[in-house]
Amino acid sequence: MSVLENAKEHFKSKVRGDLRKMTVEEWKTDVYYKPAYPFQTESRILELQQQGKTVEALVESIIKKALTPDGKPMFHSTDRWSLLNEVDPGVLIKVATKLNNTTMDIAQEAVEKN
Repeated sequence: MSVLENAKEHFKSKVRGDLRKMTVEEWKTDVYYKPAYPFQTESRILELQQQGKTVEALVESIIKKALTPDGKPMFHSTDRWSLLNEVDPGVLIKVATKLNNTTMDIAQEAVEKN
């Protein structure tokens, strides 16, 4: 296998791996998430952050990354307005921080190994 093929297989194993779980007591539910996400998922979030739209980036993180136990999206783009206006911002920050830090933790682990 080529280096690129090895790199792709490594990432596929992370994306296809077991879902992680966080309990959100305020919502009376568990939120599931993957240990890694492709840049395609991250790109819109990064774009919003670069535009100074931090709140929108946090909500986009939740829409793109929060999953049900069977790995399906917990929220959809049609939920954006409600998340921005009708949900406790403190809880949104807590959830988005966990979802986003998971990706950063994976990246930091990879950097540390190299």
